[in-house]
This record gives sequence, structure tokens and C-alpha cells, in this order.
Amino acid sequence: MKLVIVFGPQAVGKMTVGQQLEQITDLKLFHNHMTIELVSPYFNYGSPQGKRLVGLFREEIFQEVAKSDLAGLIFTYVWGFDLPGDWEYIRHVSEIFESQGGTVYYVELEADLQERLERNKSPHRLEHKPTKRNVEKSEHDLISTMEKHRLNSHEGEIQKEHYLRINNTEIAPEEVARRIKEHFQL
Repeated sequence: MKLVIVFGPQAVGKMTVGQQLEQITDLKLFHNHMTIELVSPYFNYGSPQGKRLVGLFREEIFQEVAKSDLAGLIFTYVWGFDLPGDWEYIRHVSEIFESQGGTVYYVELEADLQERLERNKSPHRLEHKPTKRNVEKSEHDLISTMEKHRLNSHEGEIQKEHYLRINNTEIAPEEVARRIKEHFQL
């Protein structure tokens, strides 16, 4: 069992890279917006109810996949490195898989702000993430989150055996996925 956690700031390309990685491996993609979009017709993700439901759905999926005979899962996440709760969440999710004998791979993506702002309004992103279709609001959220939180790690901050960092500002998602697959021999 493998868990590949692809993390980085909004619109860095996590979902798109995950989709490409899913195509060239036996892993299934579980991008973070799959649960957000499920809950959003009823509760805003920022609300207590929205966060609780998203958390419950994710937890149950992680538990079931970790115990299954699937090859593994690709999960995408915006990790606030200045938020102890985010560190704890990544530790918890990793432990779910490791406790079942799985291996966790950490892939950090980074890209220039201008590139992320362009990606934020791409048709592909908007097709898969209805809550991002108000591009003005989405762009405001992207910038304000970046100003409030540190969304990429410092050099040497992540002390994991299976860790890879890629600046994908000018690299196609297919190439990023290929590099991940080769680096971790997925």
C-alpha cells in the first residue's frame, strides 16, 4: 500500500499532477476538492459543519483504502507549515497508512505566483472544482492565504525518507508525474 501526498499552495497543480500520476501508476487519485465539492452544496468548507463533514469523509476513505488491496492512493493537500494542526493532520493521515504496513511518499510542488494566478483560472481547474468558479474570490483567497500562511517548506524542514520537491512553474504536469513515478519507483 502506498500513499502519495502531493502538497503545495493553491493552484500549484496538485490535482492535475495527481491526475497524470494516476494515469501512469496503479494508484487512485483522491484530490482534496473531491470532499469539499461534495459538502459545499450544503455547508461552506470554512464553516464548522463543512470542516467536520469533509474531515469525516476523508478519514473514512483513508481508513478503508489503507486496509484494502488497492495499490494505493494519491492525496492532495494545502499544507500550512506555520500551522501545528496541519503538521498533525499530515502525521495522522500518514500513520493510518503506515499502521497498515504502507509507505508514505511526500511530494511538494512549488510555482511562481504569476503562474499560479494563471492556473487558478484554467478551464481544467474550474471544471473539476466548482467552488473555484468565482475566479475573483478564488484569486483573493489564493493571495490572502499566501499572505497569512507559509505554504511551502523551508529547505531541510521536511525530514522524511521519501520526500521530493519540484518547482513546476515551467514543467508540464505529465513530466512532473513521470519524475515522481521514477523517483519513488511507483
